[in-house]
Amino acid sequence: MTLTPQWLDELRSRITLSTLIGRTVKVTRAGREYKACCPFHNEKTPSFTINDEKGFYHCFGCSAHGDAIRWMTDQRGLSFMDAVKELAAEAGMEVPAADPRAAKKAEEQASLRDVTQAAADWFAQQLASSNGAPARDYLAKRGISEATRKAFGFGLAPDSRSALKEALKKFPTAMLVESGMLIAVDDKEPYDRFRGRLMIPIRDARGRVIAFGGRILGDGEPKYLNSPDTPLFDKGRTLYNLDKASPASRQTNRIIVVEGYMDVIALAEAGIADAVAPLGTALTENQLGMIWRMVPVPVLCFDGDAAGQKAAVRAAMRALPLLRPGFSLAFATLPAGQDPDDLVRARGAAGFAEILEDAQPLVERLWAHEVAAGPLATPEQRAALKTRLLAHADAIEDADVRHHYREAFRERLDTLFARRRPERTPRVPWAPQPQRGGFGGGGRRFAPDPRLQLPADEARSIGQIGIGGHYAAALIAGLLRYPAAIRRHEEALTRLAIPDSGDAELLRAMLDNAGGQEGLDCEGLLAILEPMKVYNRATTLLRADGMHFSFNRRLDGEEVDAARETALRDLDEYIGVLVTQPEIRERLAQATADFQRTMDDEGFARQQKLSAMDKELTRRLAALSDSSES
Repeated sequence: MTLTPQWLDELRSRITLSTLIGRTVKVTRAGREYKACCPFHNEKTPSFTINDEKGFYHCFGCSAHGDAIRWMTDQRGLSFMDAVKELAAEAGMEVPAADPRAAKKAEEQASLRDVTQAAADWFAQQLASSNGAPARDYLAKRGISEATRKAFGFGLAPDSRSALKEALKKFPTAMLVESGMLIAVDDKEPYDRFRGRLMIPIRDARGRVIAFGGRILGDGEPKYLNSPDTPLFDKGRTLYNLDKASPASRQTNRIIVVEGYMDVIALAEAGIADAVAPLGTALTENQLGMIWRMVPVPVLCFDGDAAGQKAAVRAAMRALPLLRPGFSLAFATLPAGQDPDDLVRARGAAGFAEILEDAQPLVERLWAHEVAAGPLATPEQRAALKTRLLAHADAIEDADVRHHYREAFRERLDTLFARRRPERTPRVPWAPQPQRGGFGGGGRRFAPDPRLQLPADEARSIGQIGIGGHYAAALIAGLLRYPAAIRRHEEALTRLAIPDSGDAELLRAMLDNAGGQEGLDCEGLLAILEPMKVYNRATTLLRADGMHFSFNRRLDGEEVDAARETALRDLDEYIGVLVTQPEIRERLAQATADFQRTMDDEGFARQQKLSAMDKELTRRLAALSDSSES
């Protein structure tokens, strides 16, 4: 039958979730919501919330989450269609008539599940037989107990091309091929896919066998072999052990992603039940979505070797576009040369927990990866690092998360490349020394030339590095009127330190949302900013009086084009001054401190040159302000 998203939404809207849940759980009103003790884990203080308006429930204790249909499947144990039928009857809705093609597909899938389950049963029998002794010895050497072996359904595929085919001969050969149990090549007789392998069933989220993984016993390649994609099994949409890890994660509020199913099983043997693994592929968008439905920040735990770290970076890149507020990844790195099995054998579950506690946030993993990618000795290499990091940030689709990643990378870059100032020795005041035997006989300190003495008021004023709040406000108002300048000067604008936090937030929003857009005008920029909290500040700056710059004036009259050209030219120069002057003043402060320590001609000349440059920039600011009045 065809159940469209629209039909299912209508069904959910007709069900009062608190009433549905209240039939089996005691619920109490809490404002606009309802609360209850969670039915999915034991608790004394209610942390289970029901929101009728949004149509979902959520437990803040175990992360159980869902709608009316999910409640019926998880709490009542119904199948999806049984849950839909029962809710539809209650809501007075007609369940859409069966689609013959969908019904046929469902029937075929059910039949294929019969095949895979029969195969799993037969593999288990083979492992338990006398033929399975070598495989059982292998499992014992791996530290896998009989209880774990049975829990995960281990089996054995004999080294035969037809043993499974003969055992499952009640099923048509075509079904055995379609389920992935047999291989059909050209016109040859189909034969067993898995031969001489330790068999591990792969189950769906409801615990039904849909495929297999096989580890070779003895020498040969490939070491691990998975079922091919079938109508039951899509390896990019399946996570190994999801059926067991999902309920376990409600108790731990955690999901661990490891590289393979043997890692999952080793952790389960150590008592860590909330681990899943992809199946021979890099982590996919669909798999990330499945994990995020369980916990907001899963921990990816990959091997410490080069291959494991490459897999971690691939997962990070894959996740970037999908990040949203509150949802991310953390990365735990195992010691080099060790996998989870090695670690829990050597240090137990407690040792593995210590590795998880040291997990890096996604932003740290990306930073560490790019910093380690190559040398950073030259300006070009440093610029390349910045380009790579900001490209990662720009891959994030959510505007808020993207903005915070850009800020995080900029802060780390500023720290990494901060100028290291020489240690300053205490200044020793000059005092005349008695002369001994002329120029070379013991020497003396000479009194410095009075011309080299720095005026006290100038020395005090040099420490004022940065731009004033009124200059920053004028700049932002100019950028609001002429957004094209944002794109031209994006790199320079990111270096500015804006003293007012509200103005700084507004400039960041403008850079993040308008920096890459061509042809954007003032009205278009305001439309982008309107949903944000910085919008009111933007409109206030556009209306502000007293900003005596050409690029802050509302243009009208006959010579609008000429006035706009002047405003744009002045704005470009103004940005150059605001970016350059703090850097000149920082260099001036350093040169002044050095000169006060050394009191030599060279230091004085350098200090005076920088002071003259600072004064010239200040003069240019004044000229730009006056230009609007001319």
